[in-house]
Amino acid sequence: MLHTVIQKNNYQDSIVLMLLTNQLLTLQGIKNASVMMGTPANKDIFKTSGLCTDDMAAATSNDMVLVLDMQDQSVIETVMVEIERFLNDQSKTDADEGPESVKTWDKALSMGADADVVVLSVPGTMAANEIETALAADKHVFCFSDNVSLADEARLKKMAHKKGLLLMGPDCGTGIINGIPVAFTNAIRKGKIGVVGASGTGIQEVTTLIHKFGEGVTQAIGTGGRDLNEAVGGITMQDSILALENDPDTEVIVVISKPPAPAVRDQVLHLLRNSRKPAVTIFLGEAPTDHEENLYRAYTLEEAAQIAVQLLRHENIQLAQSDEPESTITFSTEQQQIKGFYSGGTLAYEAAMLIEAGLNLSVPNDHEDGFILNAGGHQIIDLGDDMYTQGKPHPMIDPTKRKELLRKAGSDPQTAIILLDIVLGYGSHKDMASELAPTIKELKAQAMDSNRALVVIATIVGTELDPQDASAQAAILEEAGVVLCQSNAQAVKKALQLLGYPLPPITRKIVTKQTDHKTDLPQPSAKTLALLANDVFINVGLRSFGEAIRAHKGHVIQYDWQPIAGGNITLQKALRFLNQVSLKE
Repeated sequence: MLHTVIQKNNYQDSIVLMLLTNQLLTLQGIKNASVMMGTPANKDIFKTSGLCTDDMAAATSNDMVLVLDMQDQSVIETVMVEIERFLNDQSKTDADEGPESVKTWDKALSMGADADVVVLSVPGTMAANEIETALAADKHVFCFSDNVSLADEARLKKMAHKKGLLLMGPDCGTGIINGIPVAFTNAIRKGKIGVVGASGTGIQEVTTLIHKFGEGVTQAIGTGGRDLNEAVGGITMQDSILALENDPDTEVIVVISKPPAPAVRDQVLHLLRNSRKPAVTIFLGEAPTDHEENLYRAYTLEEAAQIAVQLLRHENIQLAQSDEPESTITFSTEQQQIKGFYSGGTLAYEAAMLIEAGLNLSVPNDHEDGFILNAGGHQIIDLGDDMYTQGKPHPMIDPTKRKELLRKAGSDPQTAIILLDIVLGYGSHKDMASELAPTIKELKAQAMDSNRALVVIATIVGTELDPQDASAQAAILEEAGVVLCQSNAQAVKKALQLLGYPLPPITRKIVTKQTDHKTDLPQPSAKTLALLANDVFINVGLRSFGEAIRAHKGHVIQYDWQPIAGGNITLQKALRFLNQVSLKE
């Protein structure tokens, strides 16, 4: 039976509600449950999941809606007690949190006069207005929210550039500013390598590898995945490169992206060719054949980190190959398939790229249903795709879908190798290794009983400084029989080698820098340079982002945001316009 509870004017962040939903699903007597705000979009999600009721029609965007599919009503009291406990725990703050949280922009901006950055994690349909408010207040913006229209992104980035500000995002999941992690980010030692990336997990993989190689980063500036789209023009990417070029603490620059629009790519390369500092680029999917003087091209994320470290140390550029001896495992004749279940979209993209190259596959690039690769029985799935995350927690937080797919692949007699990423850091699951290890042990035992070899290969994107501790996670996985590799690229290469398709070593020569009209690069704004030393943030939305900042000695003004005008976007815009008019008068 379905039961609906509506709590009026109880606004909660969507990630908090996803975690709450997960918690409720562990209670006895609950067959299904969902907790979301009563927005029109969320009501549609309730419908598609079979949890829609007539009662929820009365809910507004400020109301928290709970729908339970339960065996009998006796569990309702238990559920309500658990909800109260969970939300109370989420609202608890440490004694050293600093100023009390605020409820309005005016108070946030007043208390955050010294803050250079606003971190936004509000519903995407309402994010554009909040970005504009922050930019109008002369604040840089780190926007975690997605579902901002491309037109709004282009408009707001032009506004930011004109004001000498950076708009990092929308849909920016990762950043490190002045050594302080923002959003879903790892704890990385400070160093002398600056990173700009249009990929969250791409930044995480490169920065954690730099850390593992013994160096550190000055900044890791996320741009949002669409920044290098022709409509946007790479505005944040180019302004960030100029900032790092003029940052005295940055000695090497790394640029990360999937293939950009050709015209934008040319603009980015023009800046780097005219830079005084050595730079490394990785445009995932491109297979570079050479380097230019002072401008080096990587094929994998691991290569990008290796080259950056070698440039910093003034070493000869030489791509290190795995020093592990080649392994031989006997698979049954029908076991020829690789299955990869990734929480990081860029890592899934990299894995598919390498498998296509190793197996000489030519497949359409439609990415339907989250498949980055689906050919010849080989599958690479991005579990962060909207198909899997709509109304549900991201796979970096929730292992449920991955365990389901693990069991399906492990019981398939054609599966030889399963690839996984374990992404650590702030915002990720507190102990993902322990969640996955029992399933992996079970599948490997079942395969052995069936006289099959089943190999699970994983990479840990993280460091020993992360809250989860990469070494502790590694020990759990190795005890479960997982083969661990230093990087995602090494994991995929290991899988191909075990199947008898080793990728050949990559060699690349250094050629004279391409002819490119030498120009004096524009100077970054004073505000952008000030950003690089910022340690005060206004956090609008998810409290856990503020906790990560404080853990690294940053200061946070917490703005407990709620939608105005009942979540009505048209009315919000009208109120905003009237407020701007009154301010001018």
